[in-house]
Amino acid sequence: MAGVVNIELNKTDIAKLEKELQRINDIRFEAVVKKNVTQMLNTARAGGTPVSTEETRPGGPHGELRKSSGVTGDEMGYIADYAAHVEYGHRTRNGGFVPGQYYLKKNVDTQAFIYYQDLLKAIKKG
Repeated sequence: MAGVVNIELNKTDIAKLEKELQRINDIRFEAVVKKNVTQMLNTARAGGTPVSTEETRPGGPHGELRKSSGVTGDEMGYIADYAAHVEYGHRTRNGGFVPGQYYLKKNVDTQAFIYYQDLLKAIKKG
């Protein structure tokens, strides 16, 4: 694939940056976290969360998973009881399997590099 760059972030490196920013300026660290959690929520609500259709859920309501996204403190997630089934996949009554869509993982992976850059910028500001 031409033009695609794959960057793997090391969680240990991110943790070091987090600790350094907390040491320098805890208020700025909290602001970086809040910004990134808010961006993840906005992504989830703007198409980053799958929505059932009449084909996948005949006669049922649609969009509840997206509506169940929310933020509590420094965490973003879903309160719909079936969110994990959509994320990771699940068995069906007839013995089949519906594969996971990994919508939350995709959101986290997309945001990780932005978070990393935001931490670096905040550390440089002091």
